[in-house]
Amino acid sequence: MKKIILLFITATITISCGEEVKTSSLSDLNTEKLELVNKIDSLNKVLKTVEDQISKLDTNKKLQTVTAKPVKTATFKHFIEIQGVVQADKNIEIKPELGGTVKAIYVKEGQRVSAGQTIIQLDDVAIRNSIQELNTQLNLAKTTFERQERLWNQKIGSEMQYLQAKAQMESLENNLASLKTQARKMKVIAPFSGIIDEIYPKNGELTSPQMPVVRLLNLDKVYVEADVTETYLPVIKIGTKTIVNFLSINKEVTSEISQIGNFINPDNRSFKTRININNKDNSIKPNLLADIKIQDFEEDGIIIPSNLVQKDQNGNDYVFVIHTENGENKVVKNIVTIKNEYNHNVLISEGLIDNDTLIYEGARLVKANDIVEINNK
Repeated sequence: MKKIILLFITATITISCGEEVKTSSLSDLNTEKLELVNKIDSLNKVLKTVEDQISKLDTNKKLQTVTAKPVKTATFKHFIEIQGVVQADKNIEIKPELGGTVKAIYVKEGQRVSAGQTIIQLDDVAIRNSIQELNTQLNLAKTTFERQERLWNQKIGSEMQYLQAKAQMESLENNLASLKTQARKMKVIAPFSGIIDEIYPKNGELTSPQMPVVRLLNLDKVYVEADVTETYLPVIKIGTKTIVNFLSINKEVTSEISQIGNFINPDNRSFKTRININNKDNSIKPNLLADIKIQDFEEDGIIIPSNLVQKDQNGNDYVFVIHTENGENKVVKNIVTIKNEYNHNVLISEGLIDNDTLIYEGARLVKANDIVEINNK
């Protein structure tokens, strides 16, 4: 050790006390420069050796403290993140088939109804009176027809009288059936089971086929609809896994793509996707915003935080790992290859193996070949 230090000091003195260069030739100057550079490189090597020896012998040296953990193989997943809107197939505004005055409202807002249940009755007095009148005329027409039929069967009377009586009866039957159909249309019927969300008219108000009278919802099954850019057509298929997050109600649902649109919207170069969702508790409402994660990549490999990856002057990605040698923790620079990145994590395909000890805290404060102290408390 003493010899090394003495050699370094002697070399330093030799250079610092050298004679002044008096050569004027360019070639001689370049030669002299090369010799000096070689001497400097040689002295730097000697200096490095001296520093390493001092570092080993200095018991009072202060080492950089870092935290380190062994890396493990795990499953890496990458997602496409988009926004969607909740829709419901059974979300309708019911309009009456015929206009009329509201006579009775049989339900309340928020009430659950069954398919076929009468919700609102419109005033049908005029139609019922017409039905009663037609019934009277029909009874007479039937009696007349039956008599004409008996006479015709006995070859009594003319065929024309028989046919006229028959036509009269059938005409009245058709008119009566038409009136009964109109009478049924004066009732607003629930087409499916659900909840009455809103009732628009009040008793006595006039309605028309252009005016909705009730909003009926069934939210047991809803779906999220979203626009996806055409770039992802190759990776999004029916059955692709998704995670749907409803931030407003703090709810997350795992589902899959159930339908993919076959039309590219020329305005935004996107296609429609549909994700069906079970909603038995009815907590998910129509038009609710949803954050959607569509999985487009999955692979087992070594996953590390992306902020631990650094880039050197050659553009290579690298991380610092710990190699224990002679009881010391030495910093080693490992060049790595990043295969994919998502949510501040990267998938490493080359450069790390299971149980490599990776420096976490302090990774940006050390350099290759440093001796460090590990503290994971």
